[in-house]
Amino acid sequence: MQTNFTPEQLADPGIKRANEILRSCVHCGFCTATCPTYQVLGDELDSPRGRIYLIKDMLEAGRPADERTVRHLDRCLSCMACMTTCPSGVHYMHLIDHARAHVEKTYKRPLMDRLLRSVLARIIPYPGRFRLALLAAKIGKPLAWAIPDRRLKAMLAMAPKTIPPVSRNDDPQVFPATGERKLRVALMTGCAQKALNTDINDATIRLLRRLGCEVVVAKGQGCCGALTHHMGKEALAHAHAATTIRAFMAEKRAGGLDAIVINTSGCGTTVKDYGHMFRNDPLAEDAATVAGLAKDISELLTTLTLPQGAPKGLRVAYHAACSLQHGQQIKSAPKDLLKRAGFEVVEPADSHLCCGSAGTYNLLQPEISGELKRRKVQTLEAKSPQVIAAGNIGCMMQIGSGTGILVVHTVELLDWATGGPQPRAMIS
Repeated sequence: MQTNFTPEQLADPGIKRANEILRSCVHCGFCTATCPTYQVLGDELDSPRGRIYLIKDMLEAGRPADERTVRHLDRCLSCMACMTTCPSGVHYMHLIDHARAHVEKTYKRPLMDRLLRSVLARIIPYPGRFRLALLAAKIGKPLAWAIPDRRLKAMLAMAPKTIPPVSRNDDPQVFPATGERKLRVALMTGCAQKALNTDINDATIRLLRRLGCEVVVAKGQGCCGALTHHMGKEALAHAHAATTIRAFMAEKRAGGLDAIVINTSGCGTTVKDYGHMFRNDPLAEDAATVAGLAKDISELLTTLTLPQGAPKGLRVAYHAACSLQHGQQIKSAPKDLLKRAGFEVVEPADSHLCCGSAGTYNLLQPEISGELKRRKVQTLEAKSPQVIAAGNIGCMMQIGSGTGILVVHTVELLDWATGGPQPRAMIS
């Protein structure tokens, strides 16, 4: 794609990177075949190619974002299926993230939009606040019928039936390996996950210890910054990320780390991109180090010796989170691990398509998200599984709200298969 940025514009590192990405696009349109929003809406501007044209026009002109551009950019899930499909290697993730930051700086949203986005950015990354918000939403659910805004209704609907008690395993501490220590790893405990489902971190710690890992919960770690980063709130996202980088680097310097284990793939995709996010920051070297240490739990488990399990007689439908299969290009590891543990693993049709969760997307774009959820649940249920497994809390909540089939994290099944307790969600 031909671009016409001025030398003065290209002096900006963000514009320079955007220019590189734009120039790599050859207009082939392969991305439209795997874009969930294009499939649902059928509008070229709701495809990656269409959004690329909108971003190019906005950035080249150096103008503030307008309502039309914002509407189509907001509809992007950041699922990154287009990056998997693209034969030219267009790094759409960096481009859409830069565009969203530009929108945040130059476009004044309607009052209700500003309020909703501010509330989400100031609550979800903080487990304590999020717990209180979930409790309030649970109390307010019976009144949802009286609320005209579908986004507010979606927020009320997000509240789970039960809010788990705080797990003390998420406190800063060190869990020794069972038997000989093979690795020393830090566990990213997440933020929303600690409020929504404490079983995931508990299962991760048990499994890693059983396989010879000393597990560290680093003092001072917080939100990875993913949620606010994808909302275009660049300063807030970088502040969250910087705090987490410093916490992990302090632990690395004090006792050494072989890996930083992440069991929420949405977080993992962002952490692995810290080197890019902080490339022009004094924290650049530390950020790149943390990014290099980051591994999804399934990625790390493939390097350890997971015991071969006897057949469990349990049919598991594996849902591939977009942030894992597209953002991190981890596709076979979770399925291979589940099969090794003794589970029968099936995959739904169109497994490359998003379930519609996508961070805060299901709260801010409930209509499109709801349609994608309906399609995903339909394909999963068509496989007649007894359990659905996923590697991302957002996907688990989204799919779980649309089906009666139990939804658990992949690591919970692997923990159970290797001597841990049966996942609580499966106990009737």
